Amino acid sequence: MKKGLKISFSLLMAAILIFTLGACSKTESLKKVRVAEVTRSVFYTPQYVAIEKGFFKDEGLDIDLKTTAGGDKTMTTLLSDGADVALVGSETSIYVYAQGAEDPVINFAQLTRTDGTFLVSREKKENFSWDQLKGSTFLGQRKGGMPQMVGEFVIKDKGIEPHKDLKLIQNIDFANVANAFASGTGDYVQLFEPTASVFEKEGKGHIVASFGKESGSVPYTDYMAKESYLKKNKDTLEKFVRAIYKAAKWVEENDPKDVAKVVQPFFEDVDVEILTSSIDRYQKQGSFGTDLILNEEGWNHLQDIMDEAGELPKRVDYKTLVNTSIAEKAIQNK
Repeated sequence: MKKGLKISFSLLMAAILIFTLGACSKTESLKKVRVAEVTRSVFYTPQYVAIEKGFFKDEGLDIDLKTTAGGDKTMTTLLSDGADVALVGSETSIYVYAQGAEDPVINFAQLTRTDGTFLVSREKKENFSWDQLKGSTFLGQRKGGMPQMVGEFVIKDKGIEPHKDLKLIQNIDFANVANAFASGTGDYVQLFEPTASVFEKEGKGHIVASFGKESGSVPYTDYMAKESYLKKNKDTLEKFVRAIYKAAKWVEENDPKDVAKVVQPFFEDVDVEILTSSIDRYQKQGSFGTDLILNEEGWNHLQDIMDEAGELPKRVDYKTLVNTSIAEKAIQNK
């Protein structure tokens, strides 16, 4: 090998080594945050945008996301240190606290601010009215979860007693509700997007109403962590919230189709058109909010809904399970 060629080859190898070490160093410098989400849902679009657009990495965070299918499983994962942060309904933190947890779970950021379910009818209804539910079979969500409680809250508000005026089915796991309806169970079902839109496109059902529109603002899905983790990792959680805030703003300012293209990797089996219409529905009813702060009014409204459903073990003071300082600081330092 000629001397000049040897030198060039050596320089090339040195450059590759420096690049590799630099890349490894950059990856290793990222702080890992393990996140357990209660389900994979278009409802959580800002979270997926934050991952895909690199907003978490910009904050020096490496997100390890896993879906834990159900509020009880998600909370168990968090309590057993299988996750650092949970994305789940606020009601779960109240259940844990009521059981006397020594290390309570604290809500530190609110991702969604309305219910995310829609009322889907098996038959097409040209002029739907809520009293048409009377005498029907309604396939609801798991007892004690936010979808079920908000669903019953809305139905009662419409003058219907869910346990008397209709046949209410609540013994089917969250993951199997859609399949049960598709198989012929129920006249009506309560579904999240994009399943509701997929059913409509395939002729399996028809969206006739939105529980999100009817129930008003409520802290439906929040980010939470054990108090011990929060105290030791305030800076990390502040960066976490800042990335989510940036993503929420991006979702708010962009066309649903552009948003759908970004989150498509998280919903590989869903057509982009369906994703677009689902995101559009959530945008229009204000489900995605840039205000990530869980306020006291929303917290009390949540407990009123739980109380109405007979699922509130005891009322818990706002400041006991809600910490807004992290979100407030993150948004101020955006």
